[in-house]
Amino acid sequence: MTPRAEKRYSLVADIGGTNTRVALADGKTLLQDSIRRFRNAEYPGLETILRAFLEAQNSVECVGACVAVAGPVANGVASMTNLDWTIDGATLQRATGATVVAILNDLQAQGHALGHIAPENLRSLISGAPAAAQAAKLVIGVGTGFNAAPVHETPWGRMVAASECGHVNMPVRSDADLRLAHFVETAHGFPGVEDVLSGRGLERLFTFVSTEAGSPAERGAAQIMEGLTEEAGTGLATQTARLFVRLLGAEAGNLALTHLPFAGVYLCGGVSRAFAPYMEAMGFAEAFRDKGRFAGFMQNFPVHVIEDDYAALTGCAVYLERGALG
Repeated sequence: MTPRAEKRYSLVADIGGTNTRVALADGKTLLQDSIRRFRNAEYPGLETILRAFLEAQNSVECVGACVAVAGPVANGVASMTNLDWTIDGATLQRATGATVVAILNDLQAQGHALGHIAPENLRSLISGAPAAAQAAKLVIGVGTGFNAAPVHETPWGRMVAASECGHVNMPVRSDADLRLAHFVETAHGFPGVEDVLSGRGLERLFTFVSTEAGSPAERGAAQIMEGLTEEAGTGLATQTARLFVRLLGAEAGNLALTHLPFAGVYLCGGVSRAFAPYMEAMGFAEAFRDKGRFAGFMQNFPVHVIEDDYAALTGCAVYLERGALG
């Protein structure tokens, strides 16, 4: 462990459905050697994880703590969407000793990170013309779940609005899409976006594609991605991936028309990063722009993939520095 200077740091954490990433930050800058990843299934709750992290850091003093959670935050309390944890300010204060604490939705944290991500960690999918400084942006997260958040620059600072748009209706463009909607609604009684555009959604798509082909089968998300390099573009994994990319392009286009992010759409999350090398060949741009008479208008929105696995941690540090600690 690198010795720490005798000063106070912020603690930041990104709590996903599967893993929690924790780090120290000096102002807006992450201390890269402090970043640790914890598997949520191995711990009873966030407080235990944060205590274990700080003990390994020689119990440094925390000036503030900010966590990003994969779920809605209301009145300072976070309820995880894909994990049975509830997190509030008192939990953070007990675990860290910090007097200044904040809880963000994970996509809000990604939004606050924009402008602080190294250029080499941004992969461009669709180019666009330069936008005005005050133009809106949009972050879309595809991982264990699905969500998005618009990013607005105001005279009072950046505002990143929370949402739970992963639970609206999945996009339906064809008869096959309608059959898919009926197929996936058996899981929760409703065909939500997250039911098809997430890690588990990818698995459901494979089962649907194989069922449509007359040979119902199940395959894990990692196996499906591995199949893309083994099938020479003709197998069920490839068909599943093409369907996933088309649906993602369609939903990203829907969200772009909703929020008008002339300064860019930013895809983040592990599933987005895994699909990034395949997006162009599998028709992401075409699906994104498939909006009838608004197809030309869609060219106003550049699209990028955030390939920085720790962007949400940076966003938490930026939020603390700009707000509560600023």
